[in-house]
Amino acid sequence: MTNINNLKPIVIIGSGPAGLTAALYTARADYNPIVYEGLVSGGQLTTATVIENYPGFPEGIQGTELMQKIREQASKFGAELLFSTIDKVDFSKHPFTLWDDKNNEIKAQSVIIATGASPRMLGIPSEKEYFGQGVSTCATCDGYFYKGKVVAVIGGGDTAAMEAIYLSNLASKVYIIHRRDELRACACSQKKILNTPNIEVIWDSVVDEIIGETKGFAKYVTAIKLKNVKTNTYNTINVDGVFIAIGHHPNTELFVNQLELNEEKYIKTIPGTTKTSVDGVFACGDVQDPVYKQAVIAAGSGAMAALDAQNFLEKLY
Repeated sequence: MTNINNLKPIVIIGSGPAGLTAALYTARADYNPIVYEGLVSGGQLTTATVIENYPGFPEGIQGTELMQKIREQASKFGAELLFSTIDKVDFSKHPFTLWDDKNNEIKAQSVIIATGASPRMLGIPSEKEYFGQGVSTCATCDGYFYKGKVVAVIGGGDTAAMEAIYLSNLASKVYIIHRRDELRACACSQKKILNTPNIEVIWDSVVDEIIGETKGFAKYVTAIKLKNVKTNTYNTINVDGVFIAIGHHPNTELFVNQLELNEEKYIKTIPGTTKTSVDGVFACGDVQDPVYKQAVIAAGSGAMAALDAQNFLEKLY
């Protein structure tokens, strides 16, 4: 085990909009943050195609391009960006100790956690094949591409209900595919779904396969094959897009028994701040946000974490 010398003022774990914005802000404040980006930089936005709701890009921008621009901006001001992961942490005493994927030991005066949340997936091979090319986990991000088209939303909880209602204003037809015979969404959402003419619920069904075709280098979703869980019969419906809305799980396995988490395993923060249950450790972005899950909001919370960390460090000196 190698001890990486020098005490780091700020270590940032994660490289999505929250982590890289925190890096930008702390770098401009001359704290020379070190960012553990993971094996792929950019977070979930690297799987997005064109992003049209991030301010400042009226023509839209590719997810990978947006993240590269933020990355370059943070690097320009002195952030050290590493394609490496943090595999273990000890927040029990200050300064904090972290270990990377090469078992190097890092000492930090403050830590900003921006490890994000991952959408729960169906677990079928075809969803991977068409992800980003007809399969999405974010109606707000990708719904506009299906204006006037037919889409399916998979799920029956509040997330699925909100996605379906949002899409009903864009798509010509919205199918909700739910494995049970009643929705789990709140009563108000259920009422709106049942009263929206272009939303149809297909009960007691799961997706067996997502069907599509390839034209040149592009792939397109054309249909989904459904299995009725009560009758074990199959049928196929034609759709142009599939939105998987069965929830998210925060990437917090590393912080169990280190930080206070809520029932859904999101990191708890003091309302109005990014402060966690450990003084000097901050959390931003989707890892502490079970509601909004938007890039611009994650970036804003990254800026908050940077300012909270700076205030913490100033009190140490």
